[in-house]
Order: sequence, then structure tokens, then C-alpha cells
Amino acid sequence: MKLITSFLMLTGIAFLIGCQKLVPEKPNIIYIFTDQQHANMMSCAGNTWVNTPAIDYIAANGIRFTRAYTTNPVCTPARMSMMTGRFPSYFHDKDGKAVRENWGANKVENIPEEVFRTNIAHYAKQAGYELIFGGKEHLPPGLLPDNLGFTYISENERGELATEAANIIRKEHHKPYLMIVSLINPHDICYMAIRDFAETPLDSILLAKGQTELSELDRALKTPDGVSEKDFFETYCPPLPVNFEVQEDEPQAIKKLVSSRSFRENARKNYSEKEWRMHRWAYARLTEVVDSEIQLILNALRETNSEKNTLVMLSSDHGDMDAAHRMEHKSTLYEESANVPFIAMWKGRIKPNQIDNSHLVSNGLDFLPTLCDYMQINGAADPRGLSLKPLMESKPTDWRKHLGVESEVGKMVVTLDGLKYCKYDFAGSEEQLLDLNKDPYETTHFTHESDYAEKLTELRNIYNEYWFPED
Repeated sequence: MKLITSFLMLTGIAFLIGCQKLVPEKPNIIYIFTDQQHANMMSCAGNTWVNTPAIDYIAANGIRFTRAYTTNPVCTPARMSMMTGRFPSYFHDKDGKAVRENWGANKVENIPEEVFRTNIAHYAKQAGYELIFGGKEHLPPGLLPDNLGFTYISENERGELATEAANIIRKEHHKPYLMIVSLINPHDICYMAIRDFAETPLDSILLAKGQTELSELDRALKTPDGVSEKDFFETYCPPLPVNFEVQEDEPQAIKKLVSSRSFRENARKNYSEKEWRMHRWAYARLTEVVDSEIQLILNALRETNSEKNTLVMLSSDHGDMDAAHRMEHKSTLYEESANVPFIAMWKGRIKPNQIDNSHLVSNGLDFLPTLCDYMQINGAADPRGLSLKPLMESKPTDWRKHLGVESEVGKMVVTLDGLKYCKYDFAGSEEQLLDLNKDPYETTHFTHESDYAEKLTELRNIYNEYWFPED
């Protein structure tokens, strides 16, 4: 009898051990969040005017989504989405207005109680993760990382942060960690037009506080030693973009956005073609700066043999207009502003060298459910957010056929088949229908063409019934 009992006990233990092996290990998760980097500002996207070997490494060893969008193409609203998995307009400022731009986002005083039970920090703690955050915050007080339970490792937003993140990777960890590394560049490009056309007290304050940013910008503007100006512009400096000229029948909302800050209007009117090209040159160099910082993190992963138990994701809060339509900065619904990188790598779990050109991704709505999926916990915020895990791991899944994006100037729905319906409300009510298949650079629109009438009606309905019913 004792032999039978011992045999059954050993069999049971073996069974339990076997079951444990069937449960996949929870990975460490590192989310690298750059600032103001549009989806094509990396060499793995085919951009020959920038060299980003670290970002390219993540893409080569994983999956790159080319149709990823921010929830809102400006800093604080996009970061609110990252933390909460919701559109920024879910929140209201102290005047009761839905959040759609930085000023309102920074005036959010009351965070709904539900958010504290359904944000990335809450779910990560519930899943047994160590929470780590470093770098740029740019969030209302109630959503600051330390208020949500993250350990804050560095206020620096540059190389010091990357070095500290690498040190964290090298330490011994007794449980998995979620680490968000919020790097500032290529955001320093913002200071070029502000300095060149400073007129307002706000411009003066920004410049006075931005000495580090200006120093980095000056380094980025430096041209190669020993190269003449003629050779520089013929060989080294990026050309003007295909869509350099203002969009045909440009919305009044865009005109108002440009004129609302004098430096933007002056850049559009007064920058020469060479100055616009220098803006593009500096933007590329600043992207290379952040890439070199990302390399420090990747080095630490390799040195500690951590790549096979670490999911690395990279995205950005928004893009930069990069001289398209004679604009710099962000906040528009144009692709340069709203289309952002989204790349993921987990060696042994995500197949290498994948380029996903079809699935529509929202880095704000989809980040939270993706985290929860990999942390093996049920979690949700906005029900329209989807876990990217099946796409990352090449598994069949139903996926959205359209995606909503908000902005200061209006909102839009972009579709799987390359159409964009934009509804502007910044300077009166306006609508546009764009076709990225026929006109990928958004030089015109097709709103009033009879061939698009049926699609226009369909997208209005999707906009009103699914994405933005409150409008």
C-alpha cells in the first residue's frame, strides 16, 4: 500500500511539474517610447537619409507595423493613452472640456476612479510585475508614473536614462519587470523654428528653459567637416519631400493651427528651401542620437543573455511634419504627424524580419491589452483596443477594418483599404476624404468626387456610430 501511495505521489508531482512547464514564462517587458518620431524616420523603413541600426535590429529580429497610429498626435494626450488605454477625450480638463491638446491635458484635475482600476500599472502589479519608469512624463498629476506605482529611475530623458535602464537590465530580478524608457529625441527639432522666429513671451520662456535642447539641436545642425556647401546639399542633405507644397484646398483648420503659433506661420512663409532641408537634416541626426541611446539598452540585453525572456516594443507619441506641406511640429491628421513606429521583438517567440503592411494599430488603445495578454492577466480599458500578441506571433485573429484618431484640429477614421475620413472642427465644420492609394502624400482630397460618394457616406457612419458617437 505504501508503495502504491508513494508511486501516486511521485506521479502527481511529475504531473504538476509537467503542467508548470506548459505555462509559458512571463517575459520582462521593455517599452521604448521616443518623442516626435514619424513612422518613416528610421532606416529600416527605407529612409536612406537616416541611419538607425539599433531600431533596425529590433525590426530585423521581430515585427514592424507600418500602419500604426497614435491616438492623438501631440505629447500629453498621447501619453495619457499609453498609461490608460483610452482616447485622451475620455478625460476632461478643469473647465469640463474633453482633452484634445496639451494645454487641456495638463489641466486635468480629476481622474475617474475607474481609471485607477484599469490602467497599465494596476494590471502589471496584479500580474506580479515590478514597475519601472524613466524619462519624459508630460502627464497630468493623477497619471504620473510614481502616483500609479512605478519606481522612477531617472529624470534624464537622454543618454543618462538609457545608461540607467541598461543598469536595471543587468541587475538580478526576482520577478518579471515592466520598464518604460521614455526618451526625448528627436523632439529637440521643435526648437529650430521656435528659435528662428521667436516673437512671443512663451517662445522666450521655452528658449530660456531649453538650453540643453538648443545645444543638441546645434550639434544636429552641424554639417560634415571638409564638405563644401554645394556638395553637402547635393549629396548629404535630404531633399524636399514630395508633398512639400501646401495641400490643395487645405482645410481652414490647418491654416488656423499654423497661424495660432507665430513661429509655425513664419516657418511656412519665410523658410527657404535650403532651410527646410536643414530642418530635415537635423531631424534625421536627432533620430540617430536617440537610436544610439536605444543601442545601450540592446547591448545590456545581449550581455545578460536576456533577449529570450524579454519582450521589447518601440513606438513614439507622435510624428513630425518634417517639411511636408511646408510644416514642422505635429498636431495634424496628416500621416507625417499621426503615423508612428511600432516594432516588437521577442527572440524565440516573435518571428524575425516581419513587416506588417495591413493591420491598423493604435499604440494608445492596443498597448494596454497587449501588455495584459503577455502578462497573462485579463485586462481592458477601451473595448476597441486589441491585443497585438496574435499578430506579433503570426496567429490568426479577427482584426479591425478601421481606426479612429483624435487631434486638436479634428478627428479621423483611417480604413484598411487606405481611405481617410477627416472631420475638422477647429475653424468651423469641415470634412475631407483622402485616398492613400491614389495619393499617398495627401496632396489633395477626393471629398466631392462622385466615385467616392458611397465610401464617404459609409465612413461618416463609421465615424459617428463606432469611433466618435459623442460628436
